[in-house]
Amino acid sequence: MGRELQKRGFKVKIIYAQFVKPYVKSNKNDAIICEAMSRPNMRFVSVKSSKQQDIKSIHRIRDKLMVQKASKANQIRGLVSEYGLVAPVGINKLREAIPLWLEDAENGLSALFRLLLRDLFDDLRQLQERVDTLDTLIEKEVKNDPVARSLLELRGIGILCASALSCAIGDAKGYRRGRGFAASIGLSPRQHSTGGKPRLLGISKRGDGYLRKLLVHGARSVIRHAHRHDDNLSKWIEKLCAFRHINTVTVALANKTARAAWAMVNTNESNDPGLIASA
Repeated sequence: MGRELQKRGFKVKIIYAQFVKPYVKSNKNDAIICEAMSRPNMRFVSVKSSKQQDIKSIHRIRDKLMVQKASKANQIRGLVSEYGLVAPVGINKLREAIPLWLEDAENGLSALFRLLLRDLFDDLRQLQERVDTLDTLIEKEVKNDPVARSLLELRGIGILCASALSCAIGDAKGYRRGRGFAASIGLSPRQHSTGGKPRLLGISKRGDGYLRKLLVHGARSVIRHAHRHDDNLSKWIEKLCAFRHINTVTVALANKTARAAWAMVNTNESNDPGLIASA
């Protein structure tokens, strides 16, 4: 609806429902929404383009397929364990073990269960094929997207994360600074302050949980190999790890990466080696 209204010359402003809620005294109506929009400090959500919506749909479908694939693998493990068969940890090890189970005539599997296991294995392979197809599609879109390609220069950002970040940031005009973008995906601490005494809690976990997950996993990878580098970012990580829990450092790095990504898109510049360290 927002895109259609923009085509007709209207200026569209979208408000999060949680920002309208404080102005509702009894029942929500148009007057309440107008009052919320008139507030000078109100924050609005930019309208996603059709291309952004397409990319986000790909990621949502892929994420759900990954859940289904893990569920199918766990179901197979649970069923074959009743026959005394256990596969090593990892879905790749499971895929290697299933054909061996089917070929082994002395492992105690009945003819009926072999038929069922073969069907489950086919389901698992089909899910993996669909995931691979979407991965290829995402990689193709990243190659054709200059913003996503530039984001790949940041440490801790791969193909999936670059694609999701490019979709979430857009033209970067929806946020006044990188701090606001990082807060929008839940990488900033919640606040519970009163009486002039600031009290910061854990991260808010608001916004896009999928993008936050990708950034956190990317940060874990960077931290794991930080000791091999001697740049400013690696020194900052090593210094922070000396007196902070590894999970705290991971989220802090994910926050810095999100800020640096917004800065790159906002300034239309390639990665400066010191950008993420100073974000």
